[in-house]
Amino acid sequence: MEDSNTYYSSLFQLFNSIRVISEEFKIAIVNNSELIHVKKKTKLLEAGNRSNKIYFIVKGMSRVYYLDKDGKETTTWILVENDLLISVFSFFTGNPSFEYIETLEDCILIELQREKVDRLYNEFMEFNFIGRKLTEHYYIRNEIQANNLRMLSAKQRYEQVVLQSPNLLNRVPLGYIASFLGISQETLSRIRK
Repeated sequence: MEDSNTYYSSLFQLFNSIRVISEEFKIAIVNNSELIHVKKKTKLLEAGNRSNKIYFIVKGMSRVYYLDKDGKETTTWILVENDLLISVFSFFTGNPSFEYIETLEDCILIELQREKVDRLYNEFMEFNFIGRKLTEHYYIRNEIQANNLRMLSAKQRYEQVVLQSPNLLNRVPLGYIASFLGISQETLSRIRK
């Protein structure tokens, strides 16, 4: 089995791309988190439960989705290696989640519990800066996704995925991609032709 430092290197690389981190902080991250291996189709969070964990995807892919009043799934996020995986509303408010988090592939994740995140924020100013920048990054991604759904045609939204994340088309079932794009699977099939 690989050394756990190998798994953490991509997380540290992400943090270092925002702000250079200390060895002390790296040790604290390793000591306050857990490396977990999760099988495909595992629900990491169910609607109605409180989210108290944030995950960093070392390997694999996951999605965040919700069910409408008729039980229809809508995929809101598709996340891959080097992404953070979280139910934002529930994690930050402590309220029950309206979302599900599910793995789409076998995953290797770094799991950090809420109270440990807070402890690291208190102990390491560098983590506060990194946390703020990551929050800004994901907020902007969310705004772009929302604006694309409002302002772009179905074909333009599909072209955005092809341009920005072409490997998703080979890794994600088309039904999830269609849902993420806010269109039916039939419409997606027509666009792809």
